[in-house]
Amino acid sequence: GTVLFSPNAICQYFFLVSGEEPTDLTNQWLEWEATELQPAVLAALYAQLVQGKKGAEAVGALVKSLTYIDQSLSRRGTAYLARDVKSVADVVVWGALFPVLQDESSLPDELKVLRTWFQSMSLLEACRKAADSVLVPKGLLEFKCYLQKQPPPCLAVERPTSNEPEEEEASERALTEEEVAAPGAAWARGAAALPKPWQPQKPVLPVEGMRNVLITSALPYVNNVPHLGNIIGCVLSADTFARYCRLRNWNTLYVCGTDEYGTATETKAVEEGLTPQEICDKYNAIHADIYRWFNISFDYFGRTTTPHQTTIAQDIFQRLLAHGFLLQDTVEQLRCEGCQRFLADRFVEGTCPFCSYEEARGDQCDKCGKLINAVELKRPQCKICRGIPVVKPTQHLFLDLPKASLEEQLEPWLEQSWTKGDWTANARYITRSWIRDGLKPRCITRDLKWGTPVPLDGFCDKVFYVWFDAPIGYLSITANYTDQWERWWKNPQQVELYNFMAKDNVPFHSVIFPCSLLGADDNYTLVNHLIATEYLNYEDGKFSKSRGVGVFGDMAKDTGIPADIWRFYLLYLRPEGQDSAFSWSDLMLKNNSELLNNLGNFINRAGMFVCKFFGGTVPDMVLTPDDKRLLARVTLELRQYHQLLEKVRIRDALRCILSISRHGNQYIQVNEPWKRIKGEEEDRQRAGTVTGIAVNMASLLAVMVQPYMPSISVAIQAQLCIPPDCFVLGHDFTCTLPPGHRVGTVSPLFQKLEHDQVEALRKQFGGGQVRSLPAPASGTPPAPGDPQLIQELMEQEAKQGTHVRQLKASKVEKVLVDAEVAKLLELKKQLALAEGKSPEVPVPKGKRKK
Repeated sequence: GTVLFSPNAICQYFFLVSGEEPTDLTNQWLEWEATELQPAVLAALYAQLVQGKKGAEAVGALVKSLTYIDQSLSRRGTAYLARDVKSVADVVVWGALFPVLQDESSLPDELKVLRTWFQSMSLLEACRKAADSVLVPKGLLEFKCYLQKQPPPCLAVERPTSNEPEEEEASERALTEEEVAAPGAAWARGAAALPKPWQPQKPVLPVEGMRNVLITSALPYVNNVPHLGNIIGCVLSADTFARYCRLRNWNTLYVCGTDEYGTATETKAVEEGLTPQEICDKYNAIHADIYRWFNISFDYFGRTTTPHQTTIAQDIFQRLLAHGFLLQDTVEQLRCEGCQRFLADRFVEGTCPFCSYEEARGDQCDKCGKLINAVELKRPQCKICRGIPVVKPTQHLFLDLPKASLEEQLEPWLEQSWTKGDWTANARYITRSWIRDGLKPRCITRDLKWGTPVPLDGFCDKVFYVWFDAPIGYLSITANYTDQWERWWKNPQQVELYNFMAKDNVPFHSVIFPCSLLGADDNYTLVNHLIATEYLNYEDGKFSKSRGVGVFGDMAKDTGIPADIWRFYLLYLRPEGQDSAFSWSDLMLKNNSELLNNLGNFINRAGMFVCKFFGGTVPDMVLTPDDKRLLARVTLELRQYHQLLEKVRIRDALRCILSISRHGNQYIQVNEPWKRIKGEEEDRQRAGTVTGIAVNMASLLAVMVQPYMPSISVAIQAQLCIPPDCFVLGHDFTCTLPPGHRVGTVSPLFQKLEHDQVEALRKQFGGGQVRSLPAPASGTPPAPGDPQLIQELMEQEAKQGTHVRQLKASKVEKVLVDAEVAKLLELKKQLALAEGKSPEVPVPKGKRKK
């Protein structure tokens, strides 16, 4: 029942089945192949197959990776990557390289060790058969057809000015004399080399002369519980960056809140028999609890159903109207005659006109992501009564995006923001495609009651469309935080604005909302850095609350897995450049290897050596040339961490933390302080130096890990008694725990995840906890006499009956009550069929049987 969709994972599975457990080195090769080698191979294949390049020119993108393999084999002196016999690492790396290097003449002559390894792998019978059956020769034509449809691959080294800056293999390349010498001076200065931590006043307001950072994450819909993909796409990514900003002493305000107006809220209110306001109150509290458990450090978490929202949204509307950026037009809209109302987008469902997905919403298709006008849907249905709506005219207001004076403001602003700011590649691409296809007027009103009222004669029965209204929530939420909100939102000279979101929200934040603010002409702060993720999937499918598939925010704490482990894993696989997938097996692997065996093991050993060998006091340190080289390595990783986080490459920066702890584990392993402490004076001194440097590396890691795992950071700080003044990030590795510093009680930071525990969770969240009942109005009648089905239908009928009585007692619109009554009657019909009785049931008042 397991589905594997990565060749890397498939190979690993076969080796596991055969009884081979991967070593840490094997896992490192597998990770390197997935993250470093594959992009380079893609670029080389493109050059070779699409651009027709040959020889050295064709493998140019691969030279760095090939050299790395050659040097690794030479340094280890083994015939294969991880040991003297082939492992899964050899199979995976060879399989990635073979399409490019099957003509070995393209291999650089100087890489002799690599050539020998590649030839020996290619001669293995299994590898040869695989290549013959899959890759030679038709397989390359498949590659070519695929690559011709893609934009040219662009490696990080080719785009140093973008959101994906140039990187170096800091941990692998040779160090210069200057790089080795410089960190020694910073180390000697100790805590004095660090900037002094700065705490802003409350409320946080822009400060003259400081870097003022305003951070928003896309407002989550109040009508549902966020799943892991929602959390990593918006609030967790923004929180990690906000925490980093504070560690840099940047004056930072992070605001968010629930998006509460619109059709989705009305629909949820109907489902639960509550008023829209009661739904908002209920789910705002649920969202707040979830984010509190995940340790999201909002400066303020608010909501959009406030007087400030009405005031600010209506002011922007009036300004747009006064400047001539709104137009009125007749719209062909779906109207349900059964419900006697025009149907808002979310009340319509049908077949997508672009990809033929059969459950597309009236505003956007969940499958292909394209925006839709409800009238474009094929075979539309009213979601309330399941009737067939008809197209009728109605009057609406539009934001006139293509108006020359507005478009002339948008494009120069975008170019400036792209040049000076950090926009993710997908944000740029989506925005460019909108402009390239030509801007069109966008409707900003809807036929609803739950929303911000339109302050214009003739439109009093309409409200603002949620995608015009919701981004204004950033401003109104800030206004609820401080009455000086305009110092953040009307101050582009002093404020840098970062927007975090998933890619489907990009056009509203890069085109529609900026056009609204530009057209309002009131010196609004516009986005400088637009950070959009791809999608996080669940195992081999999508999250689904209705089917019980996937982990949702309110369930995570019930798994027994601490919040920081969830944070770490979600950030480790953050979908920065492409979609990624949550995997229980991978969560267990990363927890046990990266956290327990790597990071936790190193920090625990460093602290324990101080306690066990030196009475809890950091010993004197006499640095050797090897120690100074380690300081240089750590400093390079720290600076790489800064470079990546300044570009908001959160996932990649996490690798720098894990790389430092790997250096630390190797340093301890090579120097063996547990042995040296028993030797002569020189050996004992060496043990002290190694222990002192290691515990200072742990101190640095406590600060670097704080944006990712704040509770773990606090635990390390408490165990090592790190002074509060050292909880700030500089650019140099320095001695923050000098000789004589006393540490506290050291204990393990992480717990092992067991296979049985993870398998139980996989089963629990795989859809097994929810049994689907027959959908009302399904074409096939249930077989009579099934006692379990009868019982379930009786329970559903009783529940729906209670729901209808609650609705009738409330002030919900009659048409919505009628829709729920129709569902009750359908359940009665299904129950009658299940019991073998006549399906005749009472007809609702006011309706005639045909």
